[in-house]
Amino acid sequence: MTGQPVGGVAVKAFPVARSEARLLVPALMFIALVVAAVASLGAPLITSVATSFHVSLGSAQWTLTVALLSGAVATPVLGRLGAGPHRRATILATLAVVVAGSALTVLPLPFAWLLAGRAAQGVGLGLTALMMGVARDHLPEERSAAVIALISVVSIIGAGVGYPLAALLAELGGVRAAYGLGLVVTAAALLTAWRSIPEAPEGRSPHVDVAGAVVLAAALLLVLFLAGERNLWSRHLAVAAGLAVVAVVLLCLWAVIELRSTTPLVDVRAVRHPAVAGANLAMFVGGIGMYLLLTLITRYAQTPHGAGYGFGLTTFVAGLVLIPFSVLGFVAGKLTPRVRTRIADPLLLAGSAVVVGGGFALFAAARSDLAELFAAMGVLGFGVGGFSAAMPGVILAVTPKSETSSAMSFNYVVRSVGYSLGSAIGGLILAAGTGPGHLFPDDSAYTTAALVGIGAMAVTTLTSLALARRRSSETNS
Repeated sequence: MTGQPVGGVAVKAFPVARSEARLLVPALMFIALVVAAVASLGAPLITSVATSFHVSLGSAQWTLTVALLSGAVATPVLGRLGAGPHRRATILATLAVVVAGSALTVLPLPFAWLLAGRAAQGVGLGLTALMMGVARDHLPEERSAAVIALISVVSIIGAGVGYPLAALLAELGGVRAAYGLGLVVTAAALLTAWRSIPEAPEGRSPHVDVAGAVVLAAALLLVLFLAGERNLWSRHLAVAAGLAVVAVVLLCLWAVIELRSTTPLVDVRAVRHPAVAGANLAMFVGGIGMYLLLTLITRYAQTPHGAGYGFGLTTFVAGLVLIPFSVLGFVAGKLTPRVRTRIADPLLLAGSAVVVGGGFALFAAARSDLAELFAAMGVLGFGVGGFSAAMPGVILAVTPKSETSSAMSFNYVVRSVGYSLGSAIGGLILAAGTGPGHLFPDDSAYTTAALVGIGAMAVTTLTSLALARRRSSETNS
């Protein structure tokens, strides 16, 4: 079996034996699930961290933000390393960093060390694209497509798995016990990778564009920082706008560096392919909408009754609201490979975006009963699962095997930025709907945010339909 040529040299791919494939597939799923779940551990523990470490809620929020930041920065670098001959070593070294970070979150150390540990845990988010690269190189083509789709879904629903478990452990044994869960599962993931991940095919370039990595890291740090610091926009608008301009300049500079590099971090020319560019645009706008609804539902569920709405759920019970999201997301991920034999991937993206939009409409129209929140979360999960499962097919259809990790890494960076902006937009809308002297926004602010989400999913649907029309015209020509 021969892969795509790289630098004029044919890349040999090495499918594993059938018995090894049976072990490889669950290993890839498990690693993707673990890194996603561990990175999301900060979400349910923010209040516990603030209390335990005697810091403000804003400071405690960084236990989640710093993991997303480090993940966004590490993802393209790991994607390029994963496209080279040292992919197995890269995966093992990255998981070792995640395990070390998990240990820092458990040890009785000051708050700064907790943040360092969370940053190390976030680096693991870059492994998802590498798991896809392993699947594409070492599994038969028809099998690898289904596995890659499930890896994409698992990377999303990992948050729904980790959230309630971490919240329960925090209530029973404190914040250290909750982070102890991360240490156990990351150590298990490292052992699994050591036993199961094969070497990469021969003939690939090991070079990493260091200059491009540094510039992209700086730009992403600014973008995600601006997305997370909502107070900066309301209190220091000029500073925020200035930093936004700097971020745009850095992204433009990065694009120039990549176009001139013989070994770019991300193949910008490939990213400019209409199918890839359209898919990334759909991921960006769709990511804003998907994370916006996830944020709205979980925040609404925990709002105390005194606000005139909400259910006043504890962190653990609120985490249970995510169960329909995870379950139906996984169901959609399992169904998508079967459906895509009849329906093109871009049309699946469009249909999934419509489903997410339906979740917004349901939340906007009916949220007076807890069952309605569960229903909206289930609809969201089904839409996100289908969208995530179909996305790799759109990108990898025009991507050489050797560039799988790099191409999907860039898509996940786009997704991370979209998610961060979705969270920030939700916070800004709810803040604008909070009256003077009030702790909680008016109920109508949630409706406004839901309508914004419907608009985002409409744009995502139209973008996906444009991709479908383009693919149809190329097929017929």
